[in-house]
Amino acid sequence: MKSTRIILIVLFSYLFVGSVYASEGKGLEIATEVDVRDRGFGDTTSTMTMTLFDQYGNSTSRKIRNRTLEGTDEGDLSLVIFDTPADVKGTAFLSHTKKSGSDDQWLYLPALKRVKRIASSNQAGPFMGSEFAYEDISSQELEKYTYKYLRNEDYQGLDCFVVEYDPIDRKSGYSKQIVWIDTKEYRSHKIEFYDRKESLLKTLVYKNYSKYNGKFWRADIFEMENHQTGKKTILEFDDWKFQTGLSAKDFNKKSLKKVR
Repeated sequence: MKSTRIILIVLFSYLFVGSVYASEGKGLEIATEVDVRDRGFGDTTSTMTMTLFDQYGNSTSRKIRNRTLEGTDEGDLSLVIFDTPADVKGTAFLSHTKKSGSDDQWLYLPALKRVKRIASSNQAGPFMGSEFAYEDISSQELEKYTYKYLRNEDYQGLDCFVVEYDPIDRKSGYSKQIVWIDTKEYRSHKIEFYDRKESLLKTLVYKNYSKYNGKFWRADIFEMENHQTGKKTILEFDDWKFQTGLSAKDFNKKSLKKVR
């Protein structure tokens, strides 16, 4: 009887370990397909309206321009330039995403006429008073996470994979992200962000996807809701352009003060 119990325990252990490896393998496979389908975009530009809502529903808006250059050896390069309102006009944020470790990020503050480096320990902080963190603004490189496939689930009429993304960087403000990815086009539709105490912190919803150049999907609306503060930020994108001729010199820290 005792030997039978031991055999059953060993058998169940093998089955459990096998299911964990299968879950991790499928999770990585899905995340890799998401990455592969967006390769080759080259560079993009777009305009954006950022609307901040406080817990009482009061709102303020900002007009922004975005530039992104697809990375090769490392992650993507991105530049965000604020045009309005007057108190943030000329502010520019530059990010050099790394495939491992913390990203290199700088913020140019025109009122101080200086470029401030964002310390890796501060990249979990709010970006320009929004519900997006500095680490959310960077490209989400495949190597930054480990992955677990959780289940398939319907989301707004779409069959979706539900995958857990676990940040490798210990300085991340998140313990995990739960991502809904549709099984047809491999687009992200919803992300739940959990804080370091594993409590639900924020939910990001992507809306109004459009396909560009016959291949590249971009959502026109990002809605980020903070469940712990009641605040919300909505990003509305417009005027997407691809392969505009940007190069690495357009994402140089030394020229950040001269960005127009």
